[in-house]
Parts: sequence; C-alpha cells; structure tokens
Amino acid sequence: MVQGQAVIVSPDVTLATDGASRGNPGPASVAYAIYRNGEGIVEEHAETIGKATNNEAEYRALIAGLEAAALHTGGIVHHVSDSELLVKQLEGLYSINAANLEPLVQLVEEAARRFQGLQHTHVGREDERIEHVDGLANEALDEAE
Repeated sequence: MVQGQAVIVSPDVTLATDGASRGNPGPASVAYAIYRNGEGIVEEHAETIGKATNNEAEYRALIAGLEAAALHTGGIVHHVSDSELLVKQLEGLYSINAANLEPLVQLVEEAARRFQGLQHTHVGREDERIEHVDGLANEALDEAE
C-alpha cells in the first residue's frame, strides 16, 4: 500500500442507528436497520428504553444494532449515524466528558470485537437510512405515549 492511501473494503452489512429522547433526559427510544448489499434491509428494530439523554439513546441504539449485526456477519460492518458526537467520540476525535457515556462506549468496544472491522461514518439527517431509523425511533415513542 502506498502511504497516505486508504484501503477501500466493501462492508458485509451497513448498520444505520438512531436514538431519540423527548426532554433530554426524557422518554427515549432506539432504532436500527441492517442493510446487506443487494438485499436492502435484512433486519430492523425499534423500542423504547425508558428515560435517557439523547446521547445515551444514540449509544444504546448502536449497541443494540451491533448485537443484531453479529447475527448477520462477523466481517466488516459500516455504521452510519447522524450523531456527530457519537461518531467523533468513537473515532477518538472528541473526548468523552460525560461519565454516563463511558460505560456505553465500553459496551460498543466489546461489541466491536465480534467483527473483522467496524467503520463509523457521520451522515446528514437527510440520508434515507437515517430518515428510516429516525421514523422507527419516533414511532416507538409515539406508541408508548
């Protein structure tokens, strides 16, 4: 490999996650969708998680999604999220200043060991995968009210 060039690896699955909180902290939910190239969505899920901050919900959505993704592959997972904080913290670009997030980061790191690789990408809210999981997370909260 030539120094400075990235190696492009095709993921086995793409995992889109979203966490929602109404009140921050307040009633919260998590959602994920797992996509396999050429097949579309192979699994999706949403549920309420009680009272949590938005950032806690984002991490808990990722943890739930990674647990589910492990049933589909042990290979490469490409995670997409609209949470810049989550992605940048997991990439080591932002520090983790909230004590409530530290155990959740550890759970993400433990779950990541199940895969050959895990890549996080921050995408905008207009990304159709994020729109989908955002809708699932909000439906779960609406149904719980």
